[in-house]
Parts: sequence; structure tokens; C-alpha cells
Amino acid sequence: MLRASLRQVSAALKEGRVTPTELCQRCLALIKSTKFLNAYITVAEETALKQAEESEERYKRGQPLGILDGIPIAVKDNFNTAGIETTCASNMLKGYISPYNATVVQKLLDQGAVLLGKTNLDEFAMGSGSTDGVFGPVRNPWSYSKQYKEKSVPKSHSEDEESNWVITGGSSGGSAAAVSSFTCFAALGSDTGGSTRNPAAHCGVVGLKPTYGLISRHGLIPLVNSMDVPGILTRCVDDAAVLLGSLAGHDPKDSTTIQDDFKPFELPNLTDVSKLSIGIPKEYHVPGLSSEILALWSKAAELFKNAGAKVVEVSLPHTRYSIVCYHVLCTAEVASNMARFDGLEYGHRSDMKDSTESMYAATRREGFNDVVRGRILSGNYFLLKQNYEKYFVKAQKVRRLIANDFVKVFRSGVDILLTPTTLSDAAPYTQFIQEDNRTRSAQDDILTQAANMAGLPAINVPTALSERGLPVGLQFIGRSFQEKQLLTVAKWFEKQVQFPVIQLEEVKRHDSGVFQHQKSASFS
Repeated sequence: MLRASLRQVSAALKEGRVTPTELCQRCLALIKSTKFLNAYITVAEETALKQAEESEERYKRGQPLGILDGIPIAVKDNFNTAGIETTCASNMLKGYISPYNATVVQKLLDQGAVLLGKTNLDEFAMGSGSTDGVFGPVRNPWSYSKQYKEKSVPKSHSEDEESNWVITGGSSGGSAAAVSSFTCFAALGSDTGGSTRNPAAHCGVVGLKPTYGLISRHGLIPLVNSMDVPGILTRCVDDAAVLLGSLAGHDPKDSTTIQDDFKPFELPNLTDVSKLSIGIPKEYHVPGLSSEILALWSKAAELFKNAGAKVVEVSLPHTRYSIVCYHVLCTAEVASNMARFDGLEYGHRSDMKDSTESMYAATRREGFNDVVRGRILSGNYFLLKQNYEKYFVKAQKVRRLIANDFVKVFRSGVDILLTPTTLSDAAPYTQFIQEDNRTRSAQDDILTQAANMAGLPAINVPTALSERGLPVGLQFIGRSFQEKQLLTVAKWFEKQVQFPVIQLEEVKRHDSGVFQHQKSASFS
């Protein structure tokens, strides 16, 4: 049952094959036994069971609120949740309980979803490994999968599982790990430069970054206001479409959301791709891209070509400036956003009593980690009066050029762009932490952040297992607000590649399966 898709489990709830309470209890039991993954910061057991009971009453009356009623979900810990702690994995917000729900959280609750808890992340979502939060790193469930164990031979007998585990990617690593280890059916992440797609690729799940403005940011603790979007993590593309339909649309509390009503859609089963034009941006063939991913990317392009689609090489000439441009804009907005954490209104406050200024300084020194402080310093440097034109304004202009590159390519008749999501499969934790956060983020965001700069929808689709038995994903980038087309193509691709199901001992023990469907690996 825990391996089922949203639609399958929703049907099972309607037919009474399982109750919301049973489902919730199973997920909570699995969260406990997979605690070593460190995917959750807070598990809201009491409220989740209460929500499940309420859902059960609605099913008994034959009046479920919709497809999400009774379905356990998890939320990244940078979305405000009334009554449940919101920490952003930082000392600055330890113990902070928001007085209101983020719009996306409220929408899920209004549709009867059961909120299991808040998932782990990099502090204030700044990072690409989910290794830099105060609650410790998240472990990738695939580290404990049969597929990885069979392929990874320890170098020595002393090197056991403990030191062999790989990262989830970030910064929404907790959400990706939660979905991948079957502890919830879907999870919310956030995506500023790839924070939903990157961990989705490393954890073998679907990660959707919607068009900027399609989903409300109200209640998402901001990192970069002009690029942040709530992200969706699910096991299959269809489930991402279900969640998108529940969350998208205008929100009076977020002036950047679309004004029109959003009509939820069901994805058609695409049989004919011959009318499609798939663009392969040559600039995404970057230094550091592993030969394995390059081969997979070419193979995917061939797959479309053989199915009758038009596959063309396209150019996005300003891509090479985008990571530098992203760094300037990102740190500048971070510096501005982090000013609100001063120890006065909420969150941590230092005991320093010498003066208000010393209290501010001590609070921020104690509350933020080095990564956050480093980004604040960089951002303030770019915003200095003498640097403002030279860095910030210039980066804004380059951002426009990057967005225009995409516009030109889509105007030329290309429907969807196909690119890698990450440079390689997930790195072992011990190797990953040898480099500093800034270097790693610059490398790991390189293939994903341009979509944020242009505000375009993009999705990671799990594609195959690497030689090490770890997931590898590919990214599809669509036209603005054309989520239906993007997801339809992603669904067709997903069906072709038949990504294998993770084999975890923990899950087998908890899952007295109603749906024991194993897919076979065919695309590697």
C-alpha cells in the first residue's frame, strides 16, 4: 500500500480497502523505523492522527473532500505551519511556531491531506546537499537499497555502511528522502536554484518546479523572492499533476501569483510524439558532466527521435554567465531577506545586554551558520553604493538576456527542452563535505538555476540507475505556464524508461502490500 500512487491510494480509501487512520499509522511506523535517514525534523504524530480520524469520518459519511483526503504528506521545514514548529534547520528559528499556515499548507489541509511532519533541509534552504542544517545531514534512502548494496563493494572490511552512505542533494533533501522511502505519498519542497529538482534526481523521485507565480509563496520563508517557488515531490508524474491542481492559482496574499483561476487537469496518455519538437541546449554540455549522464541524455534524445519527435540542437548563449549572475542576485536578495532575523520579534535572541547593536550582532552570530553569514556578507558587498551598478544592476540585465534566450528558443518552434538535472549521481557524504558549500552549490545548481532566473516550469524525471546502483534523472524545461504540456511529455518519457522501484528492507517489513507492483529496469 505504501508504494501506491496518489490515485491508487485514493481509490483504495474510497473503496474502504484501507482507512486514513491505518494509512497514517503505517507511515508513522515507517518514519520511526527509518529515523536514521534524518528526513524529518518534526513529526506531528498527534495532529496527523487527529486529521486522519476526521478524514475517516468524512469517508464514512461518503463525503471525502477530494482526491487528497486522508493522504499522508510531508512539508519542507521552511513553510510556516500553525501549531507546528518551523525551524528552517537553523538555530535562529529553533522553537519558532508560526501563528499561520503557508497558503500551500492551508490548501492541502483544506482538501483533507494529513500532515505527517516537517522535513529536513540545508539551513534556510542554502545548499545543495541537505548536509548543512543544524539537525544534521539527510541520508539518501538509496544508500540502504538492495540495488546500491549489490553494486558498492566496501574498499575494506572496516568501511561499513556507516561511512558509505550518499547524500540526498538539496536543499529539499528531507522531502525527497521522505517520498523515496515511502514514508509519505507526496511532499512539498522549495526551489530557488534547483532545490526541488536536484534532490529529486538523487533520490529517484519526480521533482516539479512550477512556473514562477503559479503557486503562492505566502508563508514560504523567503530566500530569493524573485526566484523562489514551492516545489512538488512525488513518485510519479501523474501525482505531481494532482498536487499541482490542488495548489496552483491566485492568492490575494501573494501579489506575484497569476490573476486567473487555474483549472486542474488530468494528464492525457500521449501516444504520438511526432508533433513534438524537443530542444537539446548545447550549453548544458558543461565541464564536470559525467560520461554516464551524457550517455543517458543522448539515449533519451534518441528515444524521442525514434518515436517520431523532432529533436534539434538549440543554443542558449548566455547560459555560461548564468551561475555567476545567479550568485550575485541570490546573495543580494538573501542579505535583504535575512535582515528580519534580528532577535527582536521572533526566533533566537542573544543574552548580550551591552547595547541593542551588540544584541543584534550576537544574535545573528549565534543564530546563523557560516554558510548563511557568508551569503549575507557577499550580498551586502554587491549592494554597497559603489558596487550596486557594477554587480547587482548588471546581473539584473544579464538575467533578462538569459530569459530572452529561452523565449527565442521557444519562439523558434521548440516545445520542450531536455537537459541533465545533475552532473553525476549522488556523492558519498564523506566526499561531499570536503568542499565548501559555495563551491558545491555553484557546481550543483549549474544545470537547474537558469529555469529559476527565467521563471520557467521544469521537472526532474527519474531515468535510470547509475553503475553504482544510484538514481539519475533528466530535466524537462517547458514554456511559461504550459505545465500541462510539460507534464504530459514527462509522463510519456516516464512510461518509456520504466525506472525501477527502490528495494528497501525497512519498507518490506511495514508494507503488507495491497499493490505489490515491481517495475523492471529497462533503460540503463
